[in-house]
Amino acid sequence: MILQHPLEVHQAKGSARLLHLSLPGSCLVTGEVFDPLVLQGLLDTDHRVNLLLYPGEADEAPSVSLPTDPGQIRLVVLDGTWRKSRKMLHLNPALRQLPRLALQAPLPSHYLIRKAHRPDQLSTLEATCLALQQLHGPSGQFTPLLAAFDGFVASQMR
Repeated sequence: MILQHPLEVHQAKGSARLLHLSLPGSCLVTGEVFDPLVLQGLLDTDHRVNLLLYPGEADEAPSVSLPTDPGQIRLVVLDGTWRKSRKMLHLNPALRQLPRLALQAPLPSHYLIRKAHRPDQLSTLEATCLALQQLHGPSGQFTPLLAAFDGFVASQMR
């Protein structure tokens, strides 16, 4: 589930739409402040465990034991600048209550068409692919998507 900040919708450099179109079964919802009942409905559509892809301290969100089947996990991703995503997290208590998944040793971003303050600040697409690899194991199933993204970045730089 990709929750996209409204100011990201028309960004030509945005990666969330490409991610959504590339991941069957994903959903893309736009908003900053979500109606609590609507958001809870999105999170409770089935019996999957929701994990928020977001860094944070262990005491900031509840811990949960993960199912052995990654198909039983719904990854919730915030799409926006760091400032916008922090605001989305702050304004939506249901998101703050989700257990979090932080990336393990992220590589430098290939998203060279936008300014980043640190090399490990990844695009939504890159971060989601790395998180899915953490959950599914290093099968390489997301390598073609990352390669296509590299092509997208290269074409934007030309």
